[in-house]
This record gives sequence, C-alpha cells and structure tokens, in this order.
Amino acid sequence: MKALYIERQGGPEVLIYGDMPDPTPKRGPVVVDVYAASVNAADWKVRAGGYDGGSPNAYPYILGRDFSGIVAETRYGADLSEGEEVFGVLDVGQEGAYAEKVAVKASIIARKPVWLTHVEAAAIALTGLTAKISIEDTIQLKSGETILIHGGAGGVASMAIQMAKHIGAKVITTASPSNHGYLRGLGADEIIDYNTIDFTTVVSGVDAVFETAGEDVAHRSFQVLRPGGRIAFIASGATAPPSPRDDVTVLRPAVGRDRPHLERVLDLLAGRAIKVPKTTVYPLSEAVAAHRVSETRHLKGKLVFQAR
Repeated sequence: MKALYIERQGGPEVLIYGDMPDPTPKRGPVVVDVYAASVNAADWKVRAGGYDGGSPNAYPYILGRDFSGIVAETRYGADLSEGEEVFGVLDVGQEGAYAEKVAVKASIIARKPVWLTHVEAAAIALTGLTAKISIEDTIQLKSGETILIHGGAGGVASMAIQMAKHIGAKVITTASPSNHGYLRGLGADEIIDYNTIDFTTVVSGVDAVFETAGEDVAHRSFQVLRPGGRIAFIASGATAPPSPRDDVTVLRPAVGRDRPHLERVLDLLAGRAIKVPKTTVYPLSEAVAAHRVSETRHLKGKLVFQAR
C-alpha cells in the first residue's frame, strides 16, 4: 500500500510518501481501505517531536488518527461486513491513518451514512468526537451559560461552537478578522480579534472556557472565569496546566474511542445542529504542504488527505 510515514522526527521535509506493507489484522480488528484521512495538530507535533516529548516506538512510522473508508476484511466475528462504509478514530496510542489501508477495532468505528462523503466523514471524526466529549461530557455546558471558546475557526473549536449553541449557551470566541463571517455563520455571539484585543480586557465572569490554543492563552484564560467556573484544555499537553485559582474546576477531556460517541455526532449532523467544517483537501502525496499549513495554526476548518 501507499502510505505517508517518517523515519525520524523533524520538519515537514521528513515526511515520506512511499510503499509500506499492508496491515495484518490481529484478533479483533477489521482492515479498512482508507479513502480519506484527517490532518490534526497532534500529527505534526508527533512528527516534529513536540508531542509531550514523545517519540514513535519504532520506524518507519505512519502518522494519522482519523479516517473514512470501506471495510476490506473482517475477522473473529466483527459486527461489520466487507464492503460497508465506515469512519472513525484509531484507538488511543495507535496511529497509521495516513495510508491506503488501516487495521482497527470494529467496536470503535461507526458506519458512514450515505449522505456523508468520505472526506466529510474524515473531517468530523476526531473533531466531532473531541468537541462532543469536551462540551457535553466534560464541561457539561448548560443552556443559558456563557462559554469562551478559543481559536474558533479551528476544526475542534468550530464544532464546539455549534454544539454549545445547540445546547443553548452564549458563545464568545477568538479569531482573526478573516474568519469572523465564517464564525457568525456557525452561531458565535461575540468574536474577539486576538491580533488586536487582549481577550482578558473584554471578557469576564464566564461560566466556562474551552481552551484550544495552548501556550500563554491557556494561562491567561483563568482570569476570565467566574468563581465556580470550569475550564477545559486540549492544547496544553496530556494534563491540564496548574491552576492559579482554587475556586474554578480544571478539566482535561479524556477523548476515548467508541461507536456511541461517533453516532451521537452523526445524530447532531443529521439534525442540522452542527455541520461539517470547511474542508481543504490534499492528495496524500502532498503531505508536506498540508503539514506546513496545519503548523501555522491559522487554518480555517479542517485539512483532509484523499488517499484514493
């Protein structure tokens, strides 16, 4: 199969597009012919060596976490059949979606409805799962509350905005001016230009913060919470940063993999509570260009590789 892999960590130039052995199913997995795979910030962080200091256990190493495709092989009583269209996210600790084939547990992927393309399904797999678990399960946002969602134009944040609005919350977000119209279309009530305005000077007393930017933004976000507020982090490493306040709840969403959560995302899509983020498509062979865009952290929506 064709795949995108690395033989060492480094810049985008270490990405190699070439031939790799087809995956061999072990007990439990199905083999899926991958038609589309999503690009996530975690991918380039692993490639660059900046993902909590972690490195792949062995090389060559195929990157990629979420995908959409068609079941090519099943074993050991899996409840999916060959030829079914599926999408999902590889198990925690597993990568390899940047390829024409991947082996994955049947129980953690979902059937793709005919009204979603493979590119669209790949675009909403990890973003939808992360936003759903963060907003509904972790923050437990309620109707009437106010939430600040950082980096609103990003894949996860844009899904989170829509989920928060569906719940009935007021949504404040941060973005560059070129993305303000896009975010108003997603339902954002207030948009702050992070290039010219320090959000801590115009936001205060919010019930919750969803932090997707990391770095200094994460630490300053504590300032805008009301006493008793909640703040969830997904861009500050495997654990949330220490809190300077003892009157707020600090959360780090545990984004597990399972079919029911993916089906919940599909229900929200089918009900038009959320929509697929704006998506830019690259062939798998142009991964260097895609990673360079992703690494800027200023993209709108999602980047997706088309593998077939």
